[in-house]
Amino acid sequence: MQARFFEDAYQERYTAATILATRGVAPPGTPVTIETSHLTVRASVTDTTVAPGERLSIIAEVSPLPSMHVYAPGKHSYRVVRLEIDPQPWLRVHETTYPASEIYHFKPLDERIAVYTKPFRLTRDVTIQAAPEVQKALAGTPTVALTGALEYQACDDKLCYNPARVPFTFTLTNKPVDRRPPGG
Repeated sequence: MQARFFEDAYQERYTAATILATRGVAPPGTPVTIETSHLTVRASVTDTTVAPGERLSIIAEVSPLPSMHVYAPGKHSYRVVRLEIDPQPWLRVHETTYPASEIYHFKPLDERIAVYTKPFRLTRDVTIQAAPEVQKALAGTPTVALTGALEYQACDDKLCYNPARVPFTFTLTNKPVDRRPPGG
């Protein structure tokens, strides 16, 4: 299988681990596993050492519990499961990648709604900005915190539960941009 990856700016590049993650390879390291009364989420990040200009991925592998569903994007007014990233001045957040969903038929209202009932994976890329002022601001900072949450509303065949937020934090080691010429 072949693919091409295009960056928005020449200073910004996908990391090798991010490219592998788009192909389904699990990120290195130990994911953060959180269980709620509706689902289990395993959150991970493709890279824990980053430099300005690198694009990495936050991955949430979500497994709804039996008889539960969460809402997928679609033509409805229900709360869609989301992978939210907290804003940071050094970070550009990209759109979430959603997998294909299934249609759930809620018989009492004769509604057909896009949902997830089986394990699925959400991916959201972020870029450590490469602007000179960001590089300067990060230069004296050994680590940065990448924070966010999986937000969802789960339902079963009879009841919808209150919206929930499952927070996560990844501590990233900051490395300077390598300015050595190739082969140097």
